Amino acid sequence: MNVADLVAIDVHTHAEVSADGHESLSPELSAASAKYFKAHPRPAIPEIAAYYRERKMAAVVFTVDAEHATGHPAISSQEVAESCAEHADVLIPFAGVDPWKGRAGAREARRLVEAHGVRGFKFHPSIQGMAPNDPAAYPLYEAIEELGVPALFHTGQTGIGAGVPGGGGIRLKYSNPMLVDDVAVDFPELRIILAHPSFPWQDEALAVATHKPYVYIDLSGWSPKYFPPQLVRYANTLLKDKVLFGSDYPMITP
Repeated sequence: MNVADLVAIDVHTHAEVSADGHESLSPELSAASAKYFKAHPRPAIPEIAAYYRERKMAAVVFTVDAEHATGHPAISSQEVAESCAEHADVLIPFAGVDPWKGRAGAREARRLVEAHGVRGFKFHPSIQGMAPNDPAAYPLYEAIEELGVPALFHTGQTGIGAGVPGGGGIRLKYSNPMLVDDVAVDFPELRIILAHPSFPWQDEALAVATHKPYVYIDLSGWSPKYFPPQLVRYANTLLKDKVLFGSDYPMITP
């Protein structure tokens, strides 16, 4: 990857479909997501690479492992890593490891980084059904911190489950960025990204990113016209070096 030739690096894109057609979400949640974000294509990883290559951009690609909470098997992070390696000029693989796996998840994280070139990890606390500061996840965070790669946490409201009775069992409270503040305290060398404008906890996200030196914010998942004014103000001032470009592709395009 020749960074000097890139227009941008999109830190937040999703592998929604595996090579054999397996989807990242259950049919119920997938249908609700399509309705919330409007109909959008579900490109395979080679198609994601072509899309970003055409735009002289690179992209971080990941999936979410939430099988414990949802019963739906995740797309293989190893597959994501191997497919991204075939397009290393534009794609950067992150992995999804279910925090409910505990020490087994820590072993999986080490294998994915050391053997498959994974460069970070994505968590979605609401879908995974676990608060970020739950001690059950700490062996996994410890491994990620030791490996020296970042952890990206979904924060704020989610379109996944929106409109489904009971939200499809997804609890928004787990995505309050103040819960990630505990993780930043307990793992002080862990690089953390708070994904999305964190509605309804935008001020909390700004406070954590301002207070903790290794906590960043990405701007994915929202059309910019909806960005809260305080997020724009901080992005242009106190946090101008800690705000990352992201889209949420393919739900939202860069």
